[in-house]
Amino acid sequence: MQRLRVAFLGPAASFSHQAAIEYFGRSAQLTPCASFADIFSAVQENDADYAAIPFENSTNGSVVQTLDLLADRQHVYSDVEICGEHYLTVHHCLLARKGTASSAPGSYDFITKLYTHPQAWGQCERLLSKYFKGVEKQDVSSTSKAAEIVSQDETGQSAAIASSFAAEYHGADILEANIEDKDDNTTRFLIVRNIRSERTASSYPPNQANAGSAEKDEQSSAKRKTLISFTVNHSSPGALADALLVFKTHGQNLTSINTRPSRIKPWHYVFFVECSQTPTIPSDQAVSRLLQDLIKVTESCRNLGTWQEQIS
Repeated sequence: MQRLRVAFLGPAASFSHQAAIEYFGRSAQLTPCASFADIFSAVQENDADYAAIPFENSTNGSVVQTLDLLADRQHVYSDVEICGEHYLTVHHCLLARKGTASSAPGSYDFITKLYTHPQAWGQCERLLSKYFKGVEKQDVSSTSKAAEIVSQDETGQSAAIASSFAAEYHGADILEANIEDKDDNTTRFLIVRNIRSERTASSYPPNQANAGSAEKDEQSSAKRKTLISFTVNHSSPGALADALLVFKTHGQNLTSINTRPSRIKPWHYVFFVECSQTPTIPSDQAVSRLLQDLIKVTESCRNLGTWQEQIS
């Protein structure tokens, strides 16, 4: 049997890497991608069977890079579909070059520069405001990259906010663990696949392929989530209300609404509505009927995928 090819936001030892391992297991062929767009391209072009991509954080909100790719303004990711989700409890640590912790226990006065991914700053404000007012803060592409940078800093005067997984991978010291503001800090990852790939069809859903019949029956009756994007005529009074009413009419519970600029013209938006329901009819039929009505009251709409809800 061929190994599943799974893309994630790299480099290695990122939170995305950790999420991919938890969801797909270490037997999968895990490939880091340099950017969010590279992940979507890998799936669209069948260079990867699946991908794990961060979607939102419980403390810091939605990941706009993912929303922008799901908006697919240039229509280049037509075969990319959401098929699952994974919740990763995010524990941040303050890291420094190996040997730093033993030389300066409990003191951060030696740190003149901090590195991390932009999302992490807002998740660790308590520690940052207490110890690092006025210290230079540098955005980098991932928390793992931050860990790599400080592990190679021969001056020993920099620190990173990253995971214990990244500390172990890059051989860095943990100066302080669990520095996030909230101990329930969680990132939700979307699992995406190529809808035209025979490999994903035969292994879907990937982390439930070996489930027993009782477990599969339980899964079939579980709540299902769907993410739908649409645009409306902003000059038409009540256009958005009419669109949202369609979800209620079809028994869908709206769990989140996001917007991104459509770039068609200024102040025109793409709306993302995530909804859920306990299936009374097959999910594909329920969504198909919803879309038939939604298209009547919107300028455009797209089903971005349906999957089993992991947190009830």
